[in-house]
Amino acid sequence: MLERHYLTSLFEPKSVAVIGASDRENSVGNILFRNIIESGYKGTLYPINPKHETVQGRVAYKSIEDIGARVELAVITTPPVTVPTIIEQCGRSGIKSAIIIAAGFSEAGHSGAALERKTLEIARSYGVRVLGPNCLGIIRPELGLNATFARVDAEPGNLALISQSGAMCSAVLDWAKSNRVGFSSVVSIGSTADVDFGEILDYLVYDNRTHYILLYIEGIRNARRFVSALRSAARIKPIILLKAGRHAAGSAAVHAHSGMVAGSDTVFDAVIRRAGVVRVTNVGQLFYASKALASKFRPQGRRLAIITNGGGPGAMAADRAGDMDIALAPLSDQTMAALNAAMPDTWSHGNPIDIVGDATPARYRDAIMAVAQDEGVDGILVMLSPQAMTQPMDVAQAVIDVSSQTSKPMLACWMGEEQVIAGRTALDDAGIPAFRMPETAIEVYHHISTYYRNQKLLLQTPEATSQITPQETEGARMLIEAVLQERRKVLSEMESKAVLRAFRIPVAQTMVARTPTEALLLAEQIGFPVAMKVDSPDVVRKTEAGGVRLKIINAPAVRTAYHDIMERVQKRHPEARINGISIEPYISRPNGRELMIGVVRDPIFGPLITFGSGGAEVEIFRDHAIALPPLNRFLVQDLIRSTRASQLLGQYHTMPPIDMDALEEVLLNISEMVCELPWLQELDINPLIVDEAGAIAVDARIVVDYAGTTGDRYSHMAIHPYPAHLIQTWELADGRTVTIRPIRPEDAEMEQEFVKGLSDESKYYRFMDTMQELTRSMLVRFTQIDYDREMALVAVLPDANGNETQIGVARYASNPDGETVEFALAVTDSWQKHGIGRKLMTALIDTARVKGFRAVVGDVLSTNTKMFRLLSSLGFAIHPHHEDPGVKRVVCPLRTP
Repeated sequence: MLERHYLTSLFEPKSVAVIGASDRENSVGNILFRNIIESGYKGTLYPINPKHETVQGRVAYKSIEDIGARVELAVITTPPVTVPTIIEQCGRSGIKSAIIIAAGFSEAGHSGAALERKTLEIARSYGVRVLGPNCLGIIRPELGLNATFARVDAEPGNLALISQSGAMCSAVLDWAKSNRVGFSSVVSIGSTADVDFGEILDYLVYDNRTHYILLYIEGIRNARRFVSALRSAARIKPIILLKAGRHAAGSAAVHAHSGMVAGSDTVFDAVIRRAGVVRVTNVGQLFYASKALASKFRPQGRRLAIITNGGGPGAMAADRAGDMDIALAPLSDQTMAALNAAMPDTWSHGNPIDIVGDATPARYRDAIMAVAQDEGVDGILVMLSPQAMTQPMDVAQAVIDVSSQTSKPMLACWMGEEQVIAGRTALDDAGIPAFRMPETAIEVYHHISTYYRNQKLLLQTPEATSQITPQETEGARMLIEAVLQERRKVLSEMESKAVLRAFRIPVAQTMVARTPTEALLLAEQIGFPVAMKVDSPDVVRKTEAGGVRLKIINAPAVRTAYHDIMERVQKRHPEARINGISIEPYISRPNGRELMIGVVRDPIFGPLITFGSGGAEVEIFRDHAIALPPLNRFLVQDLIRSTRASQLLGQYHTMPPIDMDALEEVLLNISEMVCELPWLQELDINPLIVDEAGAIAVDARIVVDYAGTTGDRYSHMAIHPYPAHLIQTWELADGRTVTIRPIRPEDAEMEQEFVKGLSDESKYYRFMDTMQELTRSMLVRFTQIDYDREMALVAVLPDANGNETQIGVARYASNPDGETVEFALAVTDSWQKHGIGRKLMTALIDTARVKGFRAVVGDVLSTNTKMFRLLSSLGFAIHPHHEDPGVKRVVCPLRTP
């Protein structure tokens, strides 16, 4: 059953009360109340002001409790100190949504933070959801609702803007007005004390008026909810994001404005890559990117061909492409031949393709067709500068005509104004994004090609990447727990390598000597040559501390190195605790490349995996890329390609290419380690030596700390991994095996066929609707889940070739209270009465219980007697529905056995 979203009263209120509505010119209460009236709000409007009988010609009430009718939304424009009392009045009056306009809460220091906490405690006790404080308000143009104190209104459209800055909302609205850009919603969320980005994104995904979502972000409070909602929404609707705080000064400004920490910009970039979102750096790019997404512009790669009638503009475009890491596509021999045959001898004979200032519409057409056949070209930028013989409108028409003959994505730059504006408008109207300046066109190409690349990353659902068993990793867990019990957090090199070895990461054998004599014995046992390194939890950079000696070839050298290391380290780090000297084989690989793999813990987004160049010069070259775990092979390859070090991993001078599978395997196992060890705070493998024979971790350092215990084994991660531990098999009486497992994105076609195969009665019982098949958006929502706030378990029958047929599905999604989940169950008609539904529901209930939810609830049609029998046997209580007599409410309390 499709119920109203719990934020409906915020976004679609049938009645609004403005508390603090005023006749005083230029006051917030005056401007906001007038905006609602002048925007043509279709609902009932109540001004609240205890000092006046009327406000702006309307009867005023002394308090919200005096109205005597149901009010859905309260907009509070009074000073901060009055807000707790007003929220309590709203709660007693049954209001479920409130907007707090005033500043002076957590961003104002300790007293403001205390006021904010008190306000939220009262709101939660009454079930009132709060937007703000310190916000501009909300605009819903289709409803005629402008509940803001902005000086400009928004036109209706299909863009939704969510912004943490009210000033940014005002600036965007002003820009949009002059550029004829319309909105479905404009939401200023302020300091996100209660309602946050995640919840608003959840609402907008189901809002039919919204086709595209624009975000302005300063900081994130709840990383898991934000990433989960962002990834979920980005699967359905394109999201373009602008974030402040890219540099230190910007971060400081964010903190002063909202009281929030902006966080690492590099980390944020890694997050949005995995979320399938595109990030821009200014307001113009925000709208230009949305304009391009709204057209048929779909570049799947970054190799661009530039066609121009002027060398200067072409060079400008090429320079900006270089700035943004967009490759100018090398033209194939066939393309060169086609261009030579169709162009004058004076054409540029390269990319940018300068077809000379007197280029005719036919010449443009021929150039585009030649380039469009080139498989090495991912997109085409067609440029025109008005010259004496140029025909801007005729050329635009030629581009429009030829665009229908190729699938190659195309955008245009008609430079200038009066002579070219008609041609540029015609291109835009035909769905070909057209711009005034080459830099703008290149930026748009960068952003949209990045968007489609990130969409590929979004669809990756990493699951168990190796055959590492829990028994193998149990030793690593026990070791970490023992270290923490000893009140230590830094593992020794030997302990660190033991943890790595548990996750099948090749390591150099290491033993620790505490005396020169022990060092001699261990060196003889390991075999010369050996490497010797100081073993100290306080010395991170061992080489700089004088704590490393390599290629020691005999016993006298061991004794000398031992004393020398001790003396130098103690001199440079007199306070350092030294456990001893580690002895290990000296690894000599002439074709080896020294790399670095690390794990760091971001305070907002949790663990991150870093990869890049390693060795002693790692700080100098600063070549590393960041990825959010979990990773699969596709994501690992993307991480490797993101570094300069990747260029040295293939055939390089006389060195053969490395064993890339071995490197990828190490990164996959590191990802698994991060998922399974919530205690892991830092990991540094430097160097990891990789050559044609494989990979080996030469040095390693791990830092651990206590992990918060929750029902969710992956609560330490921003992105929930594929929960492979929930896979189970079940043997039927006839010997066939049914697998019950969490759903995957690649199950979309199987899920569609499953729903199509249900009888009309089964479809009606499942969806309470006469629908015949899932829409695309429903299919995406059903198969691309985050495994955190929702779960879907499918029952499948594998055949001899490994192909699967779905015979049932059970799913839940968390309710707004965060404590209960709503379930759904369907079993294909031919497999009913085989126990499939019972198995699925039992597994689903167990999953919800482990996650810490309080109850599983659902709505079941009163005529579905088979479902009631099953649910009763599973412990569900059956109640009348409070709104619909044709439906029963079923509830299964979840208690830990």
